[in-house]
Amino acid sequence: MLRLAFATGTEPGKWFRRFEENTAHGGLYAVDADDALAPLLAGEVDVALARLPDARVDDTFHVVRLYEEAPGIAVPKDSVYAEVGEELALADVADEHLNYRLDDSGLVDVPAVRDALQVVAANVGIAIAPRPLLKVLSKKQVVPLGLSDESIPVTEIALVWRKEHDGEAIQDFVGIAKGRTARSSRQEKPKRSAREKAKAKQARRNVNNSLQKAKKGIKQRKRR
Repeated sequence: MLRLAFATGTEPGKWFRRFEENTAHGGLYAVDADDALAPLLAGEVDVALARLPDARVDDTFHVVRLYEEAPGIAVPKDSVYAEVGEELALADVADEHLNYRLDDSGLVDVPAVRDALQVVAANVGIAIAPRPLLKVLSKKQVVPLGLSDESIPVTEIALVWRKEHDGEAIQDFVGIAKGRTARSSRQEKPKRSAREKAKAKQARRNVNNSLQKAKKGIKQRKRR
């Protein structure tokens, strides 16, 4: 089974379905994480769909860059910006209170973005972050718009995994994420009997239960 953490703001559901339908690696365990690299560094997953740049990614990791994220700006639903609905520049919002802005390094603090959006929802100020992230986190009282400004760093979404843990399951997922078809998969999925399907389902359930217990143990230790 392939274990994967995906960053908040990414929507890899179609890749997950293709992986499970077209490969025979025992299925997929996937967990959403504000910091997708944390479970990878802890050895809890095999690969991370992570947001870059991130200083923790060094030459001990394989990195496959998939796409860039357009910058975005979150504005209150009742604002004139939301009413017009057009892409903005920083000059357009120079007088607005800034609740969050991407660091010059490009590193995104997802919990801080989430907190900033609560303030924007109260009709106070704006927040600047990757637009896909704003779309996922924004509630009804917030409208994410495009932002055009060269001073805002560009973030990327990439698959990251340790070189020493490379394997066919990871390579097949990379191929799917980059558009490889089922016919070109390294390991085509053979037809399975009902008994084999039941065994595979039970194996996935056991792995998921073990991972959930491990996560609970980590949380309990942190509380102490």
